[in-house]
Amino acid sequence: MKDPFGRQINYLRISVTDRCDLRCRYCMPEQGIAVKSHDEILSYEEILTFVEMSTNFGINKVRLTGGEPLVRKGIVDFVARINQIPGIKEIGLTTNARKLAPNAKALKEAGLKSINISLDTLDPEKYRYITRWGDLNDVLHGIDQALKVGFDKVKINAVLMKGFNDHEILDLVNLAKDKPVDVRFIELMGIGQANELASEYLSTTEIMTHIPGLRKASDDNLINAGPADYYPLEGYQGRIGFISALSNCFCGTCNRLRLTSDGKLMPCLHSKIEVNVRPYLKEKDLDGLRDAIHGAIELKPSGHKLSNGKQVSDDGRYMSQIGG
Repeated sequence: MKDPFGRQINYLRISVTDRCDLRCRYCMPEQGIAVKSHDEILSYEEILTFVEMSTNFGINKVRLTGGEPLVRKGIVDFVARINQIPGIKEIGLTTNARKLAPNAKALKEAGLKSINISLDTLDPEKYRYITRWGDLNDVLHGIDQALKVGFDKVKINAVLMKGFNDHEILDLVNLAKDKPVDVRFIELMGIGQANELASEYLSTTEIMTHIPGLRKASDDNLINAGPADYYPLEGYQGRIGFISALSNCFCGTCNRLRLTSDGKLMPCLHSKIEVNVRPYLKEKDLDGLRDAIHGAIELKPSGHKLSNGKQVSDDGRYMSQIGG
């Protein structure tokens, strides 16, 4: 189905939990957030019902997020059940990789195609600082295991911040030289806790000046590969990507919806617009659910306000509460 601005909506991001086993400084406060109780979040059965219904509107790609999706019990079996839904062509997962290594093989066998791994620094002490207690070795081991089991895509997502990790740009880039991974630099967005770090924002243009030899991808599949612009580097196994939500808004090609763990369907990450689909799922009201999904697509705005001099999202929640 197309939204009012002619964009074909085929991508659904699902937050399976608002819980996380890290406390990254740009994501949530040290004490954490008031997480939802078990009864307040959608069951796997309810999410599966939603995915099945969403395929009627053209959804064929699903990404599981959190919080940290790997902290929810039964996630491997859940992936396998999504993989059995007719119409779903690709399942991805975004993770901090803390629990990836022991689960990588089972996730691959369940039908997971791609892994996005959050990694902002290769300095063990800085990693512990920014995550507040994480161990960098867990992430590096997770990356190696993901590559070993043969996922179709392994991507590294790095948020760069002035004065913190901007001197590591080339070190992160070189991950794509040594391994068949895509390294993607993401501009810091003013969501939740990140509002306090606005002065550390680093634009894609600034980042690119530190990387010699960049050339824009000529393959159409890379030019329009979601929100990222990709640049291959000669002699590298992977590519370098840039997700520039502020400096180069990609709202005009946005093809996604977001389902939060407590059942709110969001047509835009940075908008307060949301449709509560939980009641329809609880009551098994499929007609109501169908109308709600249709309504959410019709409500999808043309774009966010972040690129118009306003760098704070309209949605007041933390990123972990929405879904990364």
